[in-house]
Amino acid sequence: MSLKIIKAGIQDTLQDMGRYGHRQLGINPTGAMDKFSMQVSNALVGNAPEEAVIEMHFPASVFMFTEPALIALSGADFHAHINGEPVPHLHPILVAKNDLLHFKQPHHGARAYLSVRGGFEHKTWLNSSSTHLKAHAGGFKGRQLRKDDELFLRVPLPEGLIAAKQECYALPWQADVHWQEDPHEIYILPGHEWNSLIRESKENLFMTAFVITKHSDRMGYRLNHTPLHTLTHEEVVSSAVDFGTIQLLPDGHLIILMADHQTTGGYPRIGHCITAHHHRLAQLAPGDKIRFRLTDQLMAENLLQAQHTHLQQLAYSCGNRLQDFLNKHHVTH
Repeated sequence: MSLKIIKAGIQDTLQDMGRYGHRQLGINPTGAMDKFSMQVSNALVGNAPEEAVIEMHFPASVFMFTEPALIALSGADFHAHINGEPVPHLHPILVAKNDLLHFKQPHHGARAYLSVRGGFEHKTWLNSSSTHLKAHAGGFKGRQLRKDDELFLRVPLPEGLIAAKQECYALPWQADVHWQEDPHEIYILPGHEWNSLIRESKENLFMTAFVITKHSDRMGYRLNHTPLHTLTHEEVVSSAVDFGTIQLLPDGHLIILMADHQTTGGYPRIGHCITAHHHRLAQLAPGDKIRFRLTDQLMAENLLQAQHTHLQQLAYSCGNRLQDFLNKHHVTH
């Protein structure tokens, strides 16, 4: 009862909501880059929101299921196929024994998420399943997935559900993830060193389209743009940073810290991308453009609450539909 890697992807890892409470030791939270999409995927298969999933980049791994399973794909759309036939995005999907899941090409987004009903068997590190690549801990052996790796499933699919369909089958409901528009517009709050920027640089920050460079990864996105300038060139004392912190580098360029960010930094923190838009950032790739828009704390909180409400409603709706499906096929466990 497992998921086997037939061909390794570029950097596929096991991730959850993150590892918190250890920053004083220099251990950053890591976790899924797009926690919104991760929770969507879990809702579709009836998992708890924090259940670990596989985060994939294109080209992604090729997977084989050694036993039937209920899965879902969210986040980026990589044109998933099972046994050569296309399968829908954002649907629960029943897969049969020996089914092969592979991905043809990226349609939109940068990171896709694969969830399996019941989750994966694995050892946690500091109360988290997230893969910490630098520490070589957490996730699956502290590293990205490789050919011939085998992830065991925690819970077998009920026999009644297996009997319901003997081949790959997409259940007839889809998650709605379009709770906001314009994925390239990112709302930010002023950072601690915001007022160190000269007036022209503040204006340029919101009038310029910033391009994500190829020197970007899970640790941070470097942006290509006309350099920004500060009033003085005083050094900044190394201070706490977080996912979404926007730092101004000595050359006047910006870097946005992402899921694998360091715990402290010594560059000016001119802004912070609001938490509700972290999933937008996570789905951008090198070459994509970002536009910043200044907002306030109240708006940031309202948008985060709206996102949480959307996820709760989605989990409730998917849970009810899945239960109806199980009842229809007389599945009791």
